[in-house]
Amino acid sequence: MSMTRTNLGHPAHAATAEHRNEGGPVWLSAMAGLCASLVGLGLARFAYTPLIPALISAKWFSPAEAVYLGAANLAGYLAGALIARELGSRAGSVRALRAMMVLASLSAFACAMPISFIWFFGWRFLAGLSGGVIMVLAASTILPHVAPGKRGLVGGVIFAGVGLGVAASGTLVPLLLQQGVKQSWYGLGVLSALLTLVSWKAWPSDNSAADRASSGHVPVRGKKLAVVRVLSAEYGLNALALVPHMVFLVDFVARGLGQGISTGSHYWVLYGIGATIGPLLTGHLADRTGFGPALRVAFVIEAIAILLPALSSAPAALIVSSVIVGGFTPGIVPLVLGRIHELIPHDPNGQRAVWAQATTTFAVFQAIAAYGLSYLFEHTADITRPCS
Repeated sequence: MSMTRTNLGHPAHAATAEHRNEGGPVWLSAMAGLCASLVGLGLARFAYTPLIPALISAKWFSPAEAVYLGAANLAGYLAGALIARELGSRAGSVRALRAMMVLASLSAFACAMPISFIWFFGWRFLAGLSGGVIMVLAASTILPHVAPGKRGLVGGVIFAGVGLGVAASGTLVPLLLQQGVKQSWYGLGVLSALLTLVSWKAWPSDNSAADRASSGHVPVRGKKLAVVRVLSAEYGLNALALVPHMVFLVDFVARGLGQGISTGSHYWVLYGIGATIGPLLTGHLADRTGFGPALRVAFVIEAIAILLPALSSAPAALIVSSVIVGGFTPGIVPLVLGRIHELIPHDPNGQRAVWAQATTTFAVFQAIAAYGLSYLFEHTADITRPCS
């Protein structure tokens, strides 16, 4: 399938893109992206959620400290989103992605040593930073090599790594916790390191230098600029709404409902299953209907699912909420990224710039929500009691 100027913006890239769309290389690159999102987001961030009750029980940290450490990761994510484009421009996107996967792996090993709250906070921040950089750079490094009609599905594959990490943490962490909290962190570190090695040579060629030299970037103006800003705001509000599930789901079930870590981890596995399938389904839907309509439908369904635990703590409600919110946690991402490509169809540099801005907005709202909810957790005695 031939790639033209309409989907790359750089004629010099056409031969490379055409070659990558003829067979395995583009999917090999997608697998590298999946591994990156699995390590930098699925494990480096989401594996912490089922560990929170264990960290508290083992008296590594108080309940308030454990929650603030979860928020440290989200603050790091914001920092990563802010520096990602500059880092990719200076070091090359592929080199930066590899370095961030190494950093995420090291952070897991470092967290096996609870030297102090500051030590742990710093490494949780760096783990989040790696995820922020990966979120900005991974898809934008791969998707310019993909035909427009397949970008939704390939984007879904890349971000399915988030769900695989959630599912892996929900099944692997309880098993590792039988050996101890330290062993859990060591296990996560080993898995992250293996995934980093597996994906090392699978990334596409790094075209950062060619992209910087391109003169095709036209600043977004007028009505299109307003639409892009609204899209970024929607993405940010979506982040705010997702934080309770991302940070508190396991602890809510384990301690708030008194059902224990094992049961809480079961709901986290359901969240992970949804997160694994979600981006594949939303990406496939968007390839058929367009990214705008798919995004509107996704926001409505997601809002209903987020509301469910506030209405009922019955198992059926929690199962539905866990799966659906899990599905849209990464499932919204390829939709927003694809919508940006629709709005700015011929300008890869412009797409990267707008995507970085959207990711930063997401990170800001996410960090605000995380610290705000951490404050409520610390100061409200009823924060984890069952819904009536």
